[in-house]
Amino acid sequence: QVHVAETGGGLVQIGGSLNLSCIASASGLDDYVLGWFRQAPGKEREGVACISWSGKYTYYAGGVKGRFTISRDNDEGMLYLQMTSLKPEDAAAYYCAAGPSNGAECELESYRFEYWGQGTEVTVSS
Repeated sequence: QVHVAETGGGLVQIGGSLNLSCIASASGLDDYVLGWFRQAPGKEREGVACISWSGKYTYYAGGVKGRFTISRDNDEGMLYLQMTSLKPEDAAAYYCAAGPSNGAECELESYRFEYWGQGTEVTVSS
């Protein structure tokens, strides 16, 4: 069982930066891959980035690659998402998720993740 909860959302200007955090509490967090997903109003949920249990493998959706950085600290039970050069299309509710690890990598697919946070809102304004 993993409990995840996001913090750090808010309002940011176009081109600005924002950091999201997720508290991931579990015994043996290194048995899980972690990921960030987002959902904008009227749109389907989409994957943003995922990170393997060790943190050595990361995967990014094409639209955020080079602008967002995912990282984790298993000892502290934390997942992070550093977002830079934010665009209007990045505005969404962002969700932290955890799923059992089955290898050295991660897959940015919703069905791979069993545990979800409540979401934190990111607003990008001009």
